[in-house]
Amino acid sequence: MTRILLVGFMAAGKTTLGKALARDLNLQFVDLDHYIESRYCCSVSQLFAERGEEAFREIERKMLHEVAEFEDVIIATGGGTPCFFDNMDYMKAQGVTVFLEASVDVIFTRLTIARVQRPLVAGKSDDELRSYIASTLQKRLPYYSQATYTFCADQLEDVRQVIESVSRFKAEILA
Repeated sequence: MTRILLVGFMAAGKTTLGKALARDLNLQFVDLDHYIESRYCCSVSQLFAERGEEAFREIERKMLHEVAEFEDVIIATGGGTPCFFDNMDYMKAQGVTVFLEASVDVIFTRLTIARVQRPLVAGKSDDELRSYIASTLQKRLPYYSQATYTFCADQLEDVRQVIESVSRFKAEILA
């Protein structure tokens, strides 16, 4: 039975690498945010707007406990998931946890493309976004660094890099 839980900042590559890795290893892939959206029939942005972050984090915790019972799965958690409640300890007890580490510059570049889809950064200017990434990443590092493994996820910008990252992940984490 394989259960791999990917943690890291938003846009670190959890979904990109997780999907590719799941395909390569013939495992199920679950993006926790997408799972929440399908269960609650609305977007994470809507849940944030309508219920607030505290209520969203309660929902996220409940859904994490659901998906972390799945077998032969790779789970991409939300960027804040490990930072609330006992989520990180719970994930470590359920499977292999991997912190996908990406630099502030890489995250900034990725988020400038997708910021409207991210409730915590939508509407921020470039300077505000860069500052938010740096400060929030610093606050979350103590949680992320509790993962069993750390994997550099800076190289996920094209198909070739994703394929190479999957091979590197298998060699470094699953060997």
